[in-house]
Formats: sequence, C-alpha cells, structure tokens
Amino acid sequence: MSRPSGRAPDELRPISITRNYTKYAEGSILISFGDTKVLCSASIEDKVPGFLRGEEQGWVTAEYGMLPRATGTRTIREAVRGKQSGRTLEIQRLIGRSLRAIMDLHKLGERTITVDCDVLQADGGTRTAAITGAYVAIVDAVSYLLEIQRIKEDPIIGQVASVSTGVYNNQVVLDLDYAEDSTAQTDMNFVMNESGDFIEVQGTAEGAAFSLRQLVEMSEYAEQGIRQLIEHQRQSLAV
Repeated sequence: MSRPSGRAPDELRPISITRNYTKYAEGSILISFGDTKVLCSASIEDKVPGFLRGEEQGWVTAEYGMLPRATGTRTIREAVRGKQSGRTLEIQRLIGRSLRAIMDLHKLGERTITVDCDVLQADGGTRTAAITGAYVAIVDAVSYLLEIQRIKEDPIIGQVASVSTGVYNNQVVLDLDYAEDSTAQTDMNFVMNESGDFIEVQGTAEGAAFSLRQLVEMSEYAEQGIRQLIEHQRQSLAV
C-alpha cells in the first residue's frame, strides 16, 4: 500500500522544533509535523482560577486556534463569530489535560501557565503537534521561573507527546496528514508519557469498524512514534 506522501506505514513526517520563536512569551516554540505548523506560546500569570484560590497550587491550561488561512480556503475567525466551535473547545481542553498530567501543580505555587497554540498551517494532526510543542514551551516557561527563583522545585514530573494513527486503505498508518485523515477509515489520537503509558486516547471509526488487531497495531505504532517525538523534544531542549 502506497501512502500519498510516499512514507512507510510506521514513518513520521519530518519533525522540527524551533525554540524562542517570539520575543515576549516565557516559552515560545514553532513546531512542524511536515506541513502542519503550530506556534506554542507559554505565558505565566501570578494568579489562579477562582476555584483554586487559597489552595496553594497552580494551574496549567491551554487555548487553541487556527489562523484564517491555515487551510486551503479562508475561514472566519471565531472571534468574529462570537464564540468558539465545539472542536476548538475540545482540542484546547485536551491540550490542558495532557500538560497537567505531567505537572505537580503544588510546586508551581499560586500561578497559572497558559499555553496558546496557534495553527499557522494545517495539514492534519494539529492537536497532536500542539501537545508535543506545548510541552517544550512549558519547559522553557518553568526554566524561566526557576532561573529567577520564583519557584524552588521543578514542577514538571514527566514528559508528554502526541501522535495520530489510523486505518487508511485498510492499512494501519502513523501520523496522518490531511490527504489520509480526510478519507481514513479510522482516525485515532494518542497522548503518552515518556514511559509509554497512556494519558488520553481518542478514536473513531469513520468508514468501517476497526478490529482489536488493528487497535493493538495502532497503539504499537503510536508508542513507537511518540518515543521518536520525545527524543525530538529532548534534542531541542538540549540546544
């Protein structure tokens, strides 16, 4: 089976992570999964949501959005529509949950880190690229807090990355681009930590139901892909 990109079934798209991409955010990176490009900016505020006041812990959250020409045709900004779409809300909540899964919020103190994930160009896998990039942005933001001695201990207790798998033309494949995602029989998104443990799994049969064998194969491809993404994260942070 030939993929539109010519990649092997278990092959990721080319990955790049550029740190310190913008001037003002405490953590700012541009991540590319092939032609999908997401700007992840981590900002620190010395306040927490109302439900956490007095609890002596922090909060990590995310916002997600797509630029009007991130895709082949222009879309109207959600701010113009007056509300966010259900898809946008679901994705930004997923990013927030994924980041909080690898944080000790008590060590963060009563402050909030918000990671803004802005899709500059979309070619499939925007949420997985956003999660993978958001981790690097939040590491840089926390490093800033440690450097200026606003916190005493590193609140990051793990590593997180995300990738898609699916069934395309009856073949399990890793890291779907838009050409595959738009016609896939099954689309799944995996979020895992550095140990290969699951943080979240999202999966839908779009055309035909998938088998247990395919589910296991998709999980194995995802673990393999996420291990590679985690290594990309480590290499970028070592620079």
